[in-house]
Amino acid sequence: MTNAALAPPLTSAKELAQALHSQGYAVVSAESVAEISQVPLVNLQNLTQFWEGLPRDPYLKDGGRYRFRRHASYEIKGDRLDLVPHRAHWQSVNYNALHGGIERWFEPVQEALLNDPAWQSLLIGLAKVLSGLKPVTTWFVEAHQFRIDTTDGIGRPTPEGAHRDGVDFVAVFLLDRVGIKGGETRIFEAGGSAGLRFTLAQPWSLLLMNDERMIHESTPIQPLGNYGYRDTLVLTYRSNGFQDSPNRSQK
Repeated sequence: MTNAALAPPLTSAKELAQALHSQGYAVVSAESVAEISQVPLVNLQNLTQFWEGLPRDPYLKDGGRYRFRRHASYEIKGDRLDLVPHRAHWQSVNYNALHGGIERWFEPVQEALLNDPAWQSLLIGLAKVLSGLKPVTTWFVEAHQFRIDTTDGIGRPTPEGAHRDGVDFVAVFLLDRVGIKGGETRIFEAGGSAGLRFTLAQPWSLLLMNDERMIHESTPIQPLGNYGYRDTLVLTYRSNGFQDSPNRSQK
């Protein structure tokens, strides 16, 4: 693994598609995220309030109490963003050995966030970038709000370890780091040995990856004092439908 500085090299909005094509990933500043979204950065920063009071994730198989989340699913066609009926998050065991093979029904994203123009512009803006790399009729998008905290003394952003998500592209936005150490991002080439490690620190900075080419994980977090947490937004873009359980249920 490359022993890179913990502050990663940044890719501009104009160079984003080329970086994804050539190296399979890019790290983007908050200012460039706002440029991609075509909204003022302060409008994105105002969305961070919706990470307060997230419901606890009830599915952690390690018995941990450190993860909180909400979930939503969309179809994006050009400039059209359609929220689909609330559905389970499902991954095969091929992509998630720890939590794969089960339907996980998380609480839906709050309506006020769903209806926020900056939120909608973010999802559509990123879809436009990705469509320049892989022209598709419809992007099937899942949005995950995460808070990892130190309730148990340690919090694990990726308890399943280094993994792929079984989609085309994965976007990981760092929203906040409060009172913690750790939470280092590590990415590896799926077909090789090259890798990179760094720490996302700027609120609303982004790691964008080609999921077919890159494996990723984040190291555990620990509190600097009595308590700390790390907030992220993860968006996945898939071109051939949602991942659904073969025995899909409805709620």
